[in-house]
Amino acid sequence: MIKKFIPKMYVKDIFSIDYNKLKDLGYKLIIFDLDNTIGSIKETKCRKETSLFLNSLMKDFKVIVASNSGKGRVSNFLKDVKCDYYYLSLKPTLRILRKVKKKYKIDYNKIVVVGDQIVTDIFFGNRRGALTILVDPIRNIDFKITSFNRKLERFINKKNNIKRGNYYEEK
Repeated sequence: MIKKFIPKMYVKDIFSIDYNKLKDLGYKLIIFDLDNTIGSIKETKCRKETSLFLNSLMKDFKVIVASNSGKGRVSNFLKDVKCDYYYLSLKPTLRILRKVKKKYKIDYNKIVVVGDQIVTDIFFGNRRGALTILVDPIRNIDFKITSFNRKLERFINKKNNIKRGNYYEEK
């Protein structure tokens, strides 16, 4: 069970991912977490460089944001990003992954999940065989519920010999 918390890749941020390689490997859809993955919890709107970047990815991938935050937060943040999004996603439940698979008629093994939390994002993707990519949190400020997840994450990382800042890519 603890293996389900191990990301296939660990990179500094969303800009450090080799998207050309993902495309060459046949991945079709990328699900990004919102809070502390594409924006900090203090930001109410997506930074211009990030929105331009996410919009540019859409020429090669279907881009989706899945967040456990509420509708207002997610829709306001993504005003300048022309992607589909899901709010109150209840990650790590598989509800959103099932919806995405059905809506876009895509197999789980052609989906990439990118997030900053092992307990929600990585576990969410690994449970159905998606490629999971862990990124460092944008800031060290979290929502209250996330602080519990971070404690659990430290325990899981210790058991799996994963250290934040030791980036890798599984072969």
